[in-house]
Amino acid sequence: MSATRTVAGTDLPAAGVWTVDPGHAEVGFVGRHFGLTRVRGRFTGVEGTVVVADDPARSSVDVVIDMATVTSGDRSRDDHLRSADFFDVEHHPTARFRATHVERIGTAATLTGELSIKDITRPVVLAVDYVGHVADPWGNDRAVFSARGTIDRGDWGLTWNVLLEAGGLLVSKEINIEIEVELVRQAT
Repeated sequence: MSATRTVAGTDLPAAGVWTVDPGHAEVGFVGRHFGLTRVRGRFTGVEGTVVVADDPARSSVDVVIDMATVTSGDRSRDDHLRSADFFDVEHHPTARFRATHVERIGTAATLTGELSIKDITRPVVLAVDYVGHVADPWGNDRAVFSARGTIDRGDWGLTWNVLLEAGGLLVSKEINIEIEVELVRQAT
């Protein structure tokens, strides 16, 4: 059975269940420090399932993120992100994203869903690109996707900040989300 199919002249992953390969998944974020410097972070603990439907618009996504796996390249910043000031991983160890609507145009899609962080659920819109398919050396079919979006972290109660003497905030409210993921097709 082929791992891809043609829908309206575009090659897409075959319908079926695809799971996130945690070793090849990155849920990243970018904020601004002092309103100037880009600071990047990512979560390394990502698990999830994508059910690709016969009609791509009926596909579903369910992803869980282990918030304790946040890493930004600075241990003290990572500890602060895990604290009650931000993610409060002691009381809220995971975040979850569930898709509620898919609108596809060619190999691109707009994925609308609900992101839950610290027991607060808000809508999120992601621009998604299907990068392609590959058969790996171990006999698995993989579909590769990239996604991006922007959120206001305050919508999830992530409001810790410091007002700067010259005006502005130490940490930006606007956070860019950047996702790279390999999905592995499951046997039917």
